[in-house]
Amino acid sequence: MSEQHPPTGDTSGRPARAHGSTPGPTGRTRLDSYVDRYAARTQGMTASEIRALFSVASRPEVVSLAGGMPNISGLPLDVVADSLDELVRSRGTVAMQYGPGQGDPHLRGQICEVMRLEGIEAHPDDVVVTVGSQQAVDLVTRIFCDPGDVVICEAPSYVGALGVFKAYQCDVVHVEMDSDGLVPSALRDAIAHVQAAGRRIKFVYTIPNYHNPAGVTLSAARRPEILEICREADVLVLEDNPYGLLGFDEEPHRALRADEADGVIYLGSFSKTFAPGFRVGWALAPHAVREKLVLAQESATLCPPAFSQLAVSAYLDNHDWLGQVKEFREMYRERRDAMIDALDDMMPAAARWNVPTGGFYVWLTLPPGLDAKAMLPRAVTNRVAFVPGTAFFADGFGSQSMRLSYCYPTPERIRDGRAPAGRRHRGGDRAAAHLRHRPGRHARPGAAAQRRVRRAGE
Repeated sequence: MSEQHPPTGDTSGRPARAHGSTPGPTGRTRLDSYVDRYAARTQGMTASEIRALFSVASRPEVVSLAGGMPNISGLPLDVVADSLDELVRSRGTVAMQYGPGQGDPHLRGQICEVMRLEGIEAHPDDVVVTVGSQQAVDLVTRIFCDPGDVVICEAPSYVGALGVFKAYQCDVVHVEMDSDGLVPSALRDAIAHVQAAGRRIKFVYTIPNYHNPAGVTLSAARRPEILEICREADVLVLEDNPYGLLGFDEEPHRALRADEADGVIYLGSFSKTFAPGFRVGWALAPHAVREKLVLAQESATLCPPAFSQLAVSAYLDNHDWLGQVKEFREMYRERRDAMIDALDDMMPAAARWNVPTGGFYVWLTLPPGLDAKAMLPRAVTNRVAFVPGTAFFADGFGSQSMRLSYCYPTPERIRDGRAPAGRRHRGGDRAAAHLRHRPGRHARPGAAAQRRVRRAGE
């Protein structure tokens, strides 16, 4: 019997239309011929403003204050190379094979030792290794959130998490921060408004240490209060902590998870303390949640990459990784200082910014009437890139603010980044004021958030 092939045209005998642009319902050409086939959730998938900037910010002539890329040139690359060579020679058949969906058992034990530095006592059985902590955010959202569920986030919040919540059709409610982090009274009010409207809050997403993008840290006094508010309201906490070991002048802060095992899911990453290219993160979750995360992980990737896990594990076993973290801290402190000095030199008096005590970011709020996103093209023309504040809000706020990242450029490059803008400002161009600075005071990252909480139940 001869093999049957599908027809190349429709039943009328007309040839099949080539893939590509097609006429829409009104006869106008559509660039995407598949638009009617996509799932409804894809309407929430948009490119982040940071990724959109990447091609511009990566040009060598541009001083990029945009991306949160760690400076891996500070790593002992010869030591890393020797470790990888030994890994392939001694365990290559394991490293390049499938592995368990929950992650390598030895690495999970090492992760527990890392978390112990922040007061967390955990068992390796409750750790799930993920492809960076970004995947951990995705998996947690996937197993907890239905379309229309509410996720509470700080104002501003991490753009990568906002993208995940939007893709899963969650409604984000922002809550105010100040110089001590998430404001407890604002959180309590937001929860009350949402629940009074009969809506479900699945979790509070927070970055308590050296916040991305705001640069602030949740104070020790507020941490028990935040946990108590969420416990009383029966709301989970999703604690995302990629920067916790990168404080400049202090020991690691005690994690929220250290004082609440059942109500907190903790996320960590080696991207900032080792290297992001390996894409190794993790989630620490209550046992029942752990089971669901493993199932979600297996359906998404089968297993996290064995080679990356064993490479990170070998680095932790054979290198003074904590000593390396201390070197990173000093390097980033020097870059933070260069950034603050540049702001002190050039910013107008009405500008406001924080002085972070760790991490990668300064949150800058411009004088009234200035729009950071509108000024970005001029900044790029002057070979400086930053991320407008609107990228870090789900509701369009933040136009007066920007995130400045000091982790990647050298102190010399950071100082160079102010010069072109300064020349334009002296020539009378008001838009160039985004890098024309004099000393300012601390900016409240989410000053507009309290007004928005009143709309949370709508």
